Amino acid sequence: MDETRPRRYEGEVPDFVERFAADLTEAGMPRMSARVFACLLAEDSGQLSSAELAERLRASPAAISGAVRYLSQIHMVGREREPGSRRERYRVRADIWYEAFTSRDKELSRWESTLKSGVDILGPETEAGRRLAETADFFEFMQSELATLMDRWRARRAGS
Repeated sequence: MDETRPRRYEGEVPDFVERFAADLTEAGMPRMSARVFACLLAEDSGQLSSAELAERLRASPAAISGAVRYLSQIHMVGREREPGSRRERYRVRADIWYEAFTSRDKELSRWESTLKSGVDILGPETEAGRRLAETADFFEFMQSELATLMDRWRARRAGS
């Protein structure tokens, strides 16, 4: 058996990784990023090196690098240096979904602000202005609901 491939990554695990990656891809995530994220999520330690990811996913180092760069930008994967080495390990955090959704809060706020300026530019009486205003209202609603939802999630996690 290959030393770098734990026994655990055999059998149904690779199939699960590909199925979940397909779900993420269908939701809009780039395919290789989805595969890397799903692979890290299925790893007990939640972390792997670039070489380990490439081996498990049978992908090129360049593909892994691009995927990790994307996942880092959207705060779904972190990078850590191995002690005494120049190699990096990529990891998902235990609170990854919380972090992903709270980073969306900042985006919603920015989008809402931009949309409101668009309403001012186009005029609130125009069809486009009304459409932008409704979208800004929706983002404002989502932001307030997301904050409440995240508070409830933190309370639930604290109780478990």
